[in-house]
Amino acid sequence: MLEIKPVAAFRDNYIWLAIHPDSRRTAIVDPGDAAPVLAAVRRHRLRPCAILITHHHSDHVGGVHGLLEEFPVPVYGPAAEDIPARSVDLRSGDRIRLDELDSEYEVLGVPGHTLGHIAYHGHGIVFAGDTLFMGGCGRLFEGTAQQMFDSLDCLAGLPDTTQVYCAHEYTQANLRFAAAVEPGNRDVTDRIRAVAAMRSQGVPTVPATVAVEKKTNPFLRARVAAVRDAASQYAGRNILDPVSVFATIRAWKDVF
Repeated sequence: MLEIKPVAAFRDNYIWLAIHPDSRRTAIVDPGDAAPVLAAVRRHRLRPCAILITHHHSDHVGGVHGLLEEFPVPVYGPAAEDIPARSVDLRSGDRIRLDELDSEYEVLGVPGHTLGHIAYHGHGIVFAGDTLFMGGCGRLFEGTAQQMFDSLDCLAGLPDTTQVYCAHEYTQANLRFAAAVEPGNRDVTDRIRAVAAMRSQGVPTVPATVAVEKKTNPFLRARVAAVRDAASQYAGRNILDPVSVFATIRAWKDVF
């Protein structure tokens, strides 16, 4: 069983360390900044063996070169995007094995936030980057609503017990929006209280399970009548198609 540690970066980013508990080898996921990663590696006496990148945005790749100066490890990343120092090109459906961690991951193509965005799924976890957040999803900077809808469907189709590791601490803001979309959703209300308690103690709200997200994340609930009705009311017209429901609430969240 791998140990997953967060490294806080910038205002609200999480860089993830996937650590083998015996060898202390680690894969570094989406290092936007080298300095906090290097500090964590030294503090926990880790030995990096790989860098995994989900997409090209600077807050996910900005630390790659700095890390490689000290640890010349392979850099895995989406083939369709410009990833610094990428040494292994990845496409949807590929599998990677990290022998140092005794682990293997399936590469999932999850475009929408960016066109080449990928996620890494294996061992009961998924590193989802900026596609699926706790209680929310990424903005459509490059892709279409249909692409993001399909990507979220892909992630929602993972086993319910899958732990979702996203790259930002956005949960409280996302759940405020979820409550506006579904004010009668008791699961959202309960989660808001639980998350507030976690944040008051400085505890990360990531990860959460796919099961929890399907109950409380409006962007995974575009087929639910209450979400469809909320989208229709916001748009001032009747919306039935789930992709259009998703597109409507995504646009609503952008200005919420």
